Parts: sequence; C-alpha cells; structure tokens
Amino acid sequence: MSADYVVPAQVITVETEIKKSRFIACISPAHSRQEALAFVETKRIEYPDATHHCSAFVAGAPDGGAVVGFDDDGEPSGTAGRPMLNVLQHKRIGDVVAVVVRYFGGVKLGAGGLVRAYSASVQQAFEVLPLEQRVALRVGVIVCDYAYEQMVRHYLEQHHASLERCDYGQSVSMTISTAEIGSDDLASYLHDVSRGQILIQWQD
Repeated sequence: MSADYVVPAQVITVETEIKKSRFIACISPAHSRQEALAFVETKRIEYPDATHHCSAFVAGAPDGGAVVGFDDDGEPSGTAGRPMLNVLQHKRIGDVVAVVVRYFGGVKLGAGGLVRAYSASVQQAFEVLPLEQRVALRVGVIVCDYAYEQMVRHYLEQHHASLERCDYGQSVSMTISTAEIGSDDLASYLHDVSRGQILIQWQD
C-alpha cells in the first residue's frame, strides 16, 4: 500500500532579489531521483549564465521511504541545498524538486545570509504553489473464469478502477490499480457476487 500525501499540482517560478542578487526559485513535481535531476538540468539549460543552480528534492512520501537529495552547486557547503531540503521536509510535501537559480549581484551574503536567502526563496515559492492530494493506489491481480470477465470489467469502470493489463490462459488474469480507500470493499463485492469464484491478490 502507498500513503496519502500532498504533491505539487504544477511547475511554478518565483523570483526575488536579496542584496542585489537574483534568486529564481523553481518548483516542480518529481516522482523519482531521475525526474528531479532532469528538472535541475532543464534549469541549467534555461539559465546557462547563472552563478549557481542549487537544488533539493523529495521523491516519494514525505513521512518515510522517500529518496532525498540536495546540491549546493558551488555555494559554501551547507548554505543552499540542505536549507532548501529542510523547507521541503518541513512542508511535508512529497514528489517535489526545488531549484534556486542565483545571479550574484556583487554583495556577499555570508554563510548565514545564504542559508536565509535560499530558505526564503523556496518558502516564497511555496506560498503560491498549487497543491493536490496524491491518491494512494493499490495494485492487485483479479483471477476469474471467462464467464465473469465482462461483469468484472463493468464493475471496475463503475468504480473508477484502472485495468492495467489482461492476460488469458486457463482463466482471466486482470492487473488493476484502484484507490486504496475502498479496495477491500471491491474485493469483498467480487468475492460475494461470484460466490468465491473471483479472487484478488493484492501486491502489498
């Protein structure tokens, strides 16, 4: 089973200026380390002349099991990526990557100033970031006789469960994904209506 948590609903960009340096915070959904790093790379391409492209990401559920990472990208160690990650984790948002692009303005901020600047940039972006609830899904395999196939397909459609694949052998095997909430009711209904002839094997 997978947990419920909040995720970014879209990509946003928010720019601020702190002591003549431009800080451009970009937030995006990222469901894996690869997606997060790919988004960072797009910002390097989009802002090729920037001084730094600092980043942090939480790929997965914020309460555990997530893959996290951060990069100071040339800023003094601990002054950019880690503070950005701290903001992401404090917000308890999952599947998210933040990139803060900095154009140095000639005034040094010092270690404490950098920590505050990068944290504030991400914080301000989150203030306008649209969020959505990630619907926790459960994946299972329904095994039934051919006689029940159409009835099962109809029931899945009525209850917004997705039929991912269907294999035909001595019986029909349907791989489905459905909202975790109500999944036990789905199993009970199919079991009862078929008098125990339809079984679901959940991939927990």
